[in-house]
Amino acid sequence: MKITAGIEKSVATIDEQHTVLDAAKLMTEKYIGSVVVTRHSSIVGVFTEREVMMRVVGKDRDPAAVIIKDVMHTDELKIRPDATCEEALDMMKEKRCRHLLVFDEEEFVGLITMRDIVILTLQEKDDLIGQLEQYISAT
Repeated sequence: MKITAGIEKSVATIDEQHTVLDAAKLMTEKYIGSVVVTRHSSIVGVFTEREVMMRVVGKDRDPAAVIIKDVMHTDELKIRPDATCEEALDMMKEKRCRHLLVFDEEEFVGLITMRDIVILTLQEKDDLIGQLEQYISAT
């Protein structure tokens, strides 16, 4: 199954020069676990609640003093909108992340999360079960 249906197109963004505290407040306000990081209106990475814990708080760093660009994931977390759920999961496993930036060539499309992929995969399984039940009852 392609990831297209699960892509979140409306994402929160923050400039890379803001502090981790600014990002944490934005994520709390919007009740989200990640923000897309920009530099001069270009997408340069993603910052997640995991970075807050692993790269800032867990290292006894002050969130009000740490700049996002110093602790964010870079744009190496890019995937195409026509990628499959399996490809996305493989990349997440390889990069040890739960969020991927979706780009169609150079154009930012949105964000896909592990949760989105789980939902898509479950929908695909439900569809398959329905088809199999229909096949069985028709024979």
